[in-house]
Amino acid sequence: MLLLETMPYREKVAWLSLCAMLLTFGPYFSLVATGYFPAQPLPDLRQLIGYAITVAIQLTLLGIGHLLLRFFNPAEAKLQPDERDTAIKQYSVSIAYYVLITGMILVGVVMPFSNSGWDIVNAALFMIVLAEMVQYGMVAVSYRRQAA
Repeated sequence: MLLLETMPYREKVAWLSLCAMLLTFGPYFSLVATGYFPAQPLPDLRQLIGYAITVAIQLTLLGIGHLLLRFFNPAEAKLQPDERDTAIKQYSVSIAYYVLITGMILVGVVMPFSNSGWDIVNAALFMIVLAEMVQYGMVAVSYRRQAA
């Protein structure tokens, strides 16, 4: 609990976002990888419902988490980002951009020659989620590096 008290607000938000993505998209992509959703042509309502449930749970976790963070840190939540916050954000977004572009090249240029339908959709979703996780992870790591 002491570590949480010493974290900057934006680091807490990054950890919240990272954990929410792991808790929701981890199981979703595990189900996809194990074949829980059988390959059916688009649109497959069962898989769409699975994705919608995943997103709804993630948004609920984020909403509750943000409310709690604002409740316990009202002054910090209202602070405008300073130069350090801006630099960390720019750095993390630039790293995540390369992950996203690499993934989209694989999904949009390579995969259409060997895959179709939900394979491409789920690969694109995975790369988007991975890029977001890299971005939030880099934010958290950057704040930890500066705190040490």
